[in-house]
Amino acid sequence: MNDDIRDRLAEAERSFEGSPGTIEEGLDVDDAELVQLRRACRLLEVGSNLLDRGYYTVVIESAFVAIERTIQFRLIHDGAMSPSEVISSHRRLYQRGAEIGLYDDAFGDDLAELWNRNRTETYYRLGIATKEQAKAMYSLADDIHRHLIDVTRMSHECLCRR
Repeated sequence: MNDDIRDRLAEAERSFEGSPGTIEEGLDVDDAELVQLRRACRLLEVGSNLLDRGYYTVVIESAFVAIERTIQFRLIHDGAMSPSEVISSHRRLYQRGAEIGLYDDAFGDDLAELWNRNRTETYYRLGIATKEQAKAMYSLADDIHRHLIDVTRMSHECLCRR
């Protein structure tokens, strides 16, 4: 890489060090579960906006991440995961949701398979994201989010409801 790009890499690395700068609206909370909840809300919001503009790949990606952030919110909220724990495996995160009864094992397996197929087909360019896929994924993410939030006493903290 040329020196300008190396400088940009160093600049990007420095931006993640030290004290934070301007915090994204709605995420300026100290509670780890609320951060995950509100990240999901923000991802759903941007997914909705970008769906209307034809950015189908980004909508699909944000839908998957919104689902995962919502599950992570519930794992932390329900005491099944510490706020500092990191689950880097998508399949494992979906399994953990099933283990605590957010949904049954079959649903968790189906989510993991859907994620795997999407990664193989659209993300790695073996297929191209479509409007129909983006709409279906956005609807799925929104429904999962609402369902998992509605059964908590935290729905008032959901940015989607404001």
